[in-house]
Amino acid sequence: MNKGNCILVGAGDLTISEIPMGENDLCIAVDAGYEYCRLLEITPDYILGDFDSISEKEAENVAEIAKQEEDKVIILPIEKDDTDMLAAIKLGLSEGYRSFRIYGGMGGRIEHTIANIQCLLYLKEHNAVGYLMDGTGMILVAKEEEISFQDSLEGYMSLFSMGDKATVSIENMKYLLKEQEVTNSFPIGISNEFIYGSKGKVTVHQGAVVIIVSWV
Repeated sequence: MNKGNCILVGAGDLTISEIPMGENDLCIAVDAGYEYCRLLEITPDYILGDFDSISEKEAENVAEIAKQEEDKVIILPIEKDDTDMLAAIKLGLSEGYRSFRIYGGMGGRIEHTIANIQCLLYLKEHNAVGYLMDGTGMILVAKEEEISFQDSLEGYMSLFSMGDKATVSIENMKYLLKEQEVTNSFPIGISNEFIYGSKGKVTVHQGAVVIIVSWV
């Protein structure tokens, strides 16, 4: 059976009014992301977190669900090594999912966004792929691979090295690179532009990069 996507709903900014859900998708509400699920009338398969930021009303709802479906609610300790999002990713991986879509994973405190970007690299290193999704764009990580974009895409693409350096080529976009070394101390990859009708392509020859797409 096709496992579909693992949909993770976090408590960051959410600028969309609907989250696409497929028949074979798994949905995990991550901590106060449960409030978004309630707002969007999504019934998550799991509710996971330390629940340190959830409202009192929703905490009561979660407690009631835990009474009826104990296996559905996973309560984590507040003091722990894994973030709630990373714990949710590990749960999705243990369920056999290899494609992840994270909503509500950006905005708010910047350290949470950075942690979630690092989670994308964790997925890549565990034979999976993840995207941080938002109404204005998405974030993904590429590691020694080729990423192609649809020719109808308009907007901006920025990339940054996830390590000390990466070697990158960019084709079919406004600014081109050919096996260029990208480092952490020189943001040469910022604010490239898609060309309508051309399939933009990023090739990461060595290392890993984070790719930020802002569409218009």
